[in-house]
Amino acid sequence: MKIRISLLLLVALMMGVIIASRLDLTPNTNGEVSPISNSPISTSDEINALRGLGKAFTQVAREVSPSVVNISTERTVKGGGMPFFFYEGPFRDFFGDDFFNQFPSPSPQREYHQNSLGSGVIVSRDGYILTNNHVIKDADKITVILGDKRKFTGKVVGKDEKTDLAVVKIEDDNLPVAGLGNSDKIEVGEWVVAIGAPFELSQTVTAGIVSAKGRSQVGLADYENFIQTDAAINPGNSGGPLVNLDGEVIGINTAIVTRSGGYQGIGFAIPINMAQKVMAALIGQGKVVRGWLGVIIQELTPELADKLGLKGKKGVLVADILKDGPADQAGIEPEDLIVEIEDKEVTEVNQLRNMVADFEVGKRAKLKVIRNGQEKIIMVKIGEQPEDTGALLEEKKEKKSEMIKLGLGVQNLTPEIASYYGYGGDQGVIITDIEQWGPADQAGLKEGDLIKELNRDRIRILPDFERALNQISGSKDILLRIRRGEHHLYLILKPEEGRD
Repeated sequence: MKIRISLLLLVALMMGVIIASRLDLTPNTNGEVSPISNSPISTSDEINALRGLGKAFTQVAREVSPSVVNISTERTVKGGGMPFFFYEGPFRDFFGDDFFNQFPSPSPQREYHQNSLGSGVIVSRDGYILTNNHVIKDADKITVILGDKRKFTGKVVGKDEKTDLAVVKIEDDNLPVAGLGNSDKIEVGEWVVAIGAPFELSQTVTAGIVSAKGRSQVGLADYENFIQTDAAINPGNSGGPLVNLDGEVIGINTAIVTRSGGYQGIGFAIPINMAQKVMAALIGQGKVVRGWLGVIIQELTPELADKLGLKGKKGVLVADILKDGPADQAGIEPEDLIVEIEDKEVTEVNQLRNMVADFEVGKRAKLKVIRNGQEKIIMVKIGEQPEDTGALLEEKKEKKSEMIKLGLGVQNLTPEIASYYGYGGDQGVIITDIEQWGPADQAGLKEGDLIKELNRDRIRILPDFERALNQISGSKDILLRIRRGEHHLYLILKPEEGRD
């Protein structure tokens, strides 16, 4: 009881302190207290500032919303029917024709229509619309709906999977157009507005700030330089604009990071400067022409820097060279550390890839590299990036270790391969080939496994793998730590004796 009374007295005392601070109570000459003034929690200046911000949001929404469109797509997919493998192959061979004749034949797969929704923004008077590639991908029919409820049939002008951008065209001479800003000038912390059609709700406006710039290695596209924002972006917002308080589009909303499927405070937008370059190429040439070095590159981690004698250095490590590519012809070698291109410092893989991609094809670029501890200037004639880089990588697929017979082929983990297997952001060498009944096959290894460690040595790129193998003598068992899908496994590989 005494404890309860003491607690009540303490709470009352605290409330008294709070009230006194709010009322600004001071003692008078008689020792009594009287309020001098009642200070409001928010001053009129603060309220006016908030009202001004609210009016800015309202003005942005009023100016930009008419140019934001809903994009409805329809595509035909096949599904249903009984699986044919029950009626053919080993099942029929085992049970016989008489058994299967008792049952009806498998029904063919049926076609049905699948609908999806996204957003876009009109960026020219003649009806060009910027949106995401994943919004219109594989669409048989595209319907564009304006804020005033007018409907148009959209035509795909071009699409670029490497940036997840697409351009759609509608025909009309009375279209609202959004103004485009300069995404290079945005600052972290400035207010932005996202407009789109989340969850089929048209013309939805949300506000937030620029949380970060230059986000890469997100795993959404090959070329990433995202604006990160906490403005609420939800499914259906994809392709809509991210706008500054001047009413200028500074990004194309692309994706969210979420565990629930909805908004959780992290969204990404493609910078409008990048989007404009892609759009111009798609409209003018029907494709995006990018510069190309023909190298497989790797982040320089502290551990790698220590092993390669590059401690304290910054740059991007050349892990491998594609035969007869621009880098190969210029004399760039594996383990070169690229530190500058055209006198601009290089520190990250994504930065180098974007710089080379933006380079004019056929022009010579000056690269500064560190080789064997010495700086070296190399002039490289930038090539045109092949549309199918995977075909070139196939030539690397057969690279096998000659130091010891393992019965497998490996190559560096490229962004394309990492995306295919779901290994984005990871490191290691990927198994591309397994010799039937060979040591790797008998150990349980599979194509697509990612080798992360060899005898407890971390493996990031092919030179790591080869150095680790060089330390093995004879037929000594090899301890491998691999990644397969989302799981990691330890396997023992027993090399074949007497074979190199």
